Amino acid sequence: MAATTGGRAPGDSEREARLFGVLRRSHIFSSVVREILETRLLEETSPLPLTVSQFHILKLMTVTGRHQIGEISTFLGVSAPAVTKNVDKLERLGLVVRLPSEDDRRATWLAPSVKGRHLVQKYEELKAKRLHPILDSFPAEDLERFSEMLERVSVALLRQEETPRGFCLRCAAYIETGCPVGHVRGGCPYDPPASAKK
Repeated sequence: MAATTGGRAPGDSEREARLFGVLRRSHIFSSVVREILETRLLEETSPLPLTVSQFHILKLMTVTGRHQIGEISTFLGVSAPAVTKNVDKLERLGLVVRLPSEDDRRATWLAPSVKGRHLVQKYEELKAKRLHPILDSFPAEDLERFSEMLERVSVALLRQEETPRGFCLRCAAYIETGCPVGHVRGGCPYDPPASAKK
């Protein structure tokens, strides 16, 4: 069956056909990952009314340690009031705790609670359990090639964009030293600042 765009073939040129194929499959892949490996998996992991964005904040703190509102705001590229609203909800749900700063009485640290760490761990374990049988059904070489191509295309797209450079938050805390995507974006927030290592 010929590929169609709004009822029309994408064109006779091989270039247009490749573009259509890449875009179609990219959108399908990203929506499946978002729906099955983020939204649905989070709902199965916890009955708490958490959004994916709130979970990302929790996971960020679980992986890298304690943070202040301003740091999380910078990492996520959103306003401090938006982060505060999400952190307040995480605190009400018992997933995040506020800790007084030892150096500055006006400053407050945010850290995941034991309950919050447990939720992130449970989510990652369930995700691995779901993915292992699928990944095991493909040859290792195919998976490696697929993984490398995803990264190369992502880097190429980011290099083409003239967006402001800042911290990269694209890997959802699957940290890899020397990540080319983080390099293009200007740094990785998962390499925590000295203040978060205390």
